[in-house]
Amino acid sequence: MNSGNHAPSKSGGFGRACVEFLVIVALIVGCAYLLRTYVITPYEVPSGSMETTIMSDDRIFSEKISYYSRDVQVGDIVTFDDPEVDGRTLVKRVVATGGQTVDLVDGVVYVDGEAAFEPYTNGQQSYPLSTAADVTVEYPYTVPEGYIWVMGDNRGNSADSRYFGAVPVSSVTGHVCFIYWPFQHFGPIS
Repeated sequence: MNSGNHAPSKSGGFGRACVEFLVIVALIVGCAYLLRTYVITPYEVPSGSMETTIMSDDRIFSEKISYYSRDVQVGDIVTFDDPEVDGRTLVKRVVATGGQTVDLVDGVVYVDGEAAFEPYTNGQQSYPLSTAADVTVEYPYTVPEGYIWVMGDNRGNSADSRYFGAVPVSSVTGHVCFIYWPFQHFGPIS
């Protein structure tokens, strides 16, 4: 009887390698799922409603971590569930939060009676829009608690809260933080 070391059989080595490979793939898929669900999600922007801050066809990251420790704030660019189309995500800037009053006067946005400082609109005027069916928006409009008022930076080409009304904070899926493609737009978003 030989008590020396035995080389593993080829079939046992192959089976073990297959199991190890499957475990590694499962871990990678699990980590990717957790990252996308709880940390950061990539999106492609299909429209020009946020130009020139975010251009049509830019690819962005929307992070979720900051909203675990703070509320959505005025000025944040957020991703949220489209109130009209299930499964579609929109990108807009938060102009007012619950309890604040929004008014549009002569093309200028007023929040709580003061003209909003909005350099990102490049001087575009902000006028009321015809609203979606079953939506009523009368100015001045007080944003309900638990909701936000969002508008695209490209005010002349954005269906936003002027169209679909205030958006529930619960529909916010993240805070847009970075453009990762195309490379000439690469960088953080403010």
